[in-house]
Amino acid sequence: MKTTTRLLLIALLSLPLLAACQKEEAPAEDTAAVAAPLTRPATNDDQAWGAYLSDVVTRNMGDVTNNPYLYYLPASGTPGFEGARARLQEEVEIAMQRGIVEGNLIAFGSPESAMMADIVVGAFAKVDPGSMAGVEVLFIGDAADNERVKAAVEPAGVNYKFIEAK
Repeated sequence: MKTTTRLLLIALLSLPLLAACQKEEAPAEDTAAVAAPLTRPATNDDQAWGAYLSDVVTRNMGDVTNNPYLYYLPASGTPGFEGARARLQEEVEIAMQRGIVEGNLIAFGSPESAMMADIVVGAFAKVDPGSMAGVEVLFIGDAADNERVKAAVEPAGVNYKFIEAK
């Protein structure tokens, strides 16, 4: 009898603890809020653009689980811009010629949308048709550059998505 009484007492004392644990878990799930999307930076600040592009890419990952390749060209007024543009152009061309494995995401973005589009178009001109099937390409820029980037990348077999920087 003493054993039965003790077990009942332990069970009764454990119930409030169990209920408290369950109550603490529920609000955490309910209050998890999704942050609002960032908007295109009004300035050419590299940090603001980095945060904006990271946010856009993260929201457009889809089924991609690998780390994305993000190519960024700073604003033309940035010190050393011409060198940065030339290095980025060479880096993108080499990467695209080597090829990107299926299931990866490549994202391009810049405050200089037309110049970034030129880099993408030039790099994909050297890519073999169909060689990048299953690769996601995300271009973040001005609507005026969308069609020419799309025309340049689609022959490679990529899944192209355009996001207007706004």
